[in-house]
Amino acid sequence: MRNTSFEFLKRLLDAPGPSGFETVPVRLWRAEAEEFVQGTYVDVLGNAIATLNSGGSPRLMLAGHVDEIGLMVTHIDDDGLLYLDGIGGWDPQVLVGQRIRVLGRAGEVMGVIGKKPIHLIKPDEREKASKLTDLWIDVGAENREAARGLGLRVGDPAVIDARLVELGGRRIASRSIDNRIGAWVVLEALRMLAEAGDALAAQVSAVATTQEEIGYQGGGARTSAFALEPDVAIVVDVTFATDVPGIEKKQLGEHKLGGGPVLGRGSASHPGVFERLAETAEAEGIPYTIEARPKQTSTDADAIHVVRSGVATANISVPNRYMHSPNEVVSLDDLDATVQLIAAFCRGLSPDVDFTRG
Repeated sequence: MRNTSFEFLKRLLDAPGPSGFETVPVRLWRAEAEEFVQGTYVDVLGNAIATLNSGGSPRLMLAGHVDEIGLMVTHIDDDGLLYLDGIGGWDPQVLVGQRIRVLGRAGEVMGVIGKKPIHLIKPDEREKASKLTDLWIDVGAENREAARGLGLRVGDPAVIDARLVELGGRRIASRSIDNRIGAWVVLEALRMLAEAGDALAAQVSAVATTQEEIGYQGGGARTSAFALEPDVAIVVDVTFATDVPGIEKKQLGEHKLGGGPVLGRGSASHPGVFERLAETAEAEGIPYTIEARPKQTSTDADAIHVVRSGVATANISVPNRYMHSPNEVVSLDDLDATVQLIAAFCRGLSPDVDFTRG
């Protein structure tokens, strides 16, 4: 991974953008895309789209969601404390004691998650898990008016203040890895194609989709796929790395950090696209594993593959440790391998490709 791509990854992961409030990372993503693609745009739901070889055939959509889980202010009390609810799926235990960035109308306001000290918790309650209703955000305000004076109000979103750090073994830790790395991967694949200058038959659109973490109706993936009318789609997300204690490999498979991209198989994954991806990986010498997804993928693929009359869709995942925590961990080698696989897949598409089943 070259330095400029890593710096872009760092900026993207550090940017605050919970579901429904993705403006900051979307602007960063779009600005990066405009360095090598003309005609990028953002739609009404906040999805950012960048297209290469417009008018080519087939039409290919590369999707990675740019939102992250976060918090929302539900109440400000007389003492200036902020009460909260989750944006997306939280384990409240990981929030205790964290520093928080509240996105107020006057800018970011720093706070900390408060909880009753262990000394004051009754012995029979100490083993019980904390709930979101047991927690609050302390921004240092003396009262409600002081909090409002900081530009805070009910409905403000917030994220954990956990920025990218480099670990050993070409691994990184950060919040928002799920799934801002997907948005990074699809744009880096587009960059690789643009800079190679190879003849490209397909029209390739990279999309940073919004609201996946709360997208029970398909989020931005559904609307952007409807607008783009792709023939083929590849969705990039994360999956559980199973190389840590307590993970049942018989249920989840064996997916290690550094083991390459994970190809999903199941109802939302078109068998023809899966086979082409697997063949491409083998031809390129890219290691990969396979993940069984018999019901749904729990990714944007679930929305995209049923848009209009159906889209031949595949799901590629990056192994991720400690998902939905302040310090998710992935391998940079896996990110690079996923970019290379997608770019090779795009180069191999021709106008006569047919993914009709039967």
